[in-house]
Amino acid sequence: MTDAKLIDIFLMPGDYFVGDGRYRVRTLLGSCVSVTLWHPALRIGAMSHFLLPGHGRRKSDRPSDKPGMYGADAMQLLVEGMAQHGVPLVQCQGKIFGGGAMFPRSDKVRDIGMQNGDYARSMLQQHGIHVVSESLFGEGHRQLIFTIRNGEVLSRQVPPEPGWSNAGARTQA
Repeated sequence: MTDAKLIDIFLMPGDYFVGDGRYRVRTLLGSCVSVTLWHPALRIGAMSHFLLPGHGRRKSDRPSDKPGMYGADAMQLLVEGMAQHGVPLVQCQGKIFGGGAMFPRSDKVRDIGMQNGDYARSMLQQHGIHVVSESLFGEGHRQLIFTIRNGEVLSRQVPPEPGWSNAGARTQA
């Protein structure tokens, strides 16, 4: 199968995707984290893009537009999606990306990116999924491309632009 025949999916924050080798999944991450799951024999994969650790606090039973905003909710969606494809989780390879410090000069609170990355690690461990690689933390954002047919995840970290303050406003030189 050539790259031209792959179906591209782009994940926004709170999105997730589960599919087979026909798909290539992309996203951009700042302090958010993506978890990828891949079963080498079945060539089924899943990817999340969550913003915050923990569980969401829904005020009603109606589905959210972004059901994977929180790490635990995103992981549950990946687990359910892989189960629908008959994929045993313990045979999957897990990869974790993101958790960047978007405002690296801020020391006041533990960075949300660090919390997200640590939470992703603990979730995979709880589900017995072996983490084969991770690209976490650092400064700036990441661009990800997950090609499900071969399990490859390309990650490129882009440092923050010089002159940006921790408040997100451009500073004068």
